Amino acid sequence: MKRTTLGIILLATILCAGVLAGCGGGAPKVDWQLQVTGAVSKPLSISYGELAKMQQADLKDVLMEKSRGEDEVHSFSGVPLAGLLEQAGAGNVNTVTAVAGDGYAVEISKDELRDAIIALKQDGKWIANADKDHGPIRLVCPHTPANRWVFQLQEIQVQ
Repeated sequence: MKRTTLGIILLATILCAGVLAGCGGGAPKVDWQLQVTGAVSKPLSISYGELAKMQQADLKDVLMEKSRGEDEVHSFSGVPLAGLLEQAGAGNVNTVTAVAGDGYAVEISKDELRDAIIALKQDGKWIANADKDHGPIRLVCPHTPANRWVFQLQEIQVQ
């Protein structure tokens, strides 16, 4: 009887582990690098996996003011931009130029960057899985219209 009970417990443990692994709680495996360059003392190159392991901040109910279509409200989770800039040794930041994977670039002022994050999740879902056309990461600046946010963020050039 004891072997049967032990076997059932072992089987239940394996099944629970399999179910938990399939829930998608861990970050997806994504081949993506974010560069922090320009007026910094320690330029950074951070992988998607490294970003996913960093302390995350949540932005709840952020208004996405769109230039076309209806405005939307979403919540985002990601790495605070201020922490990355500090890690790169950016001193007094006046502006940054955010560059997307397709080469699109926009200059964003210091005031617009307040509370900005490098978002990995939108509404609790990994952007890399849920919105492949606009992922795997994006710069979300909650005090700026969404048409100035950058999808597929690849580089932050500090001025």
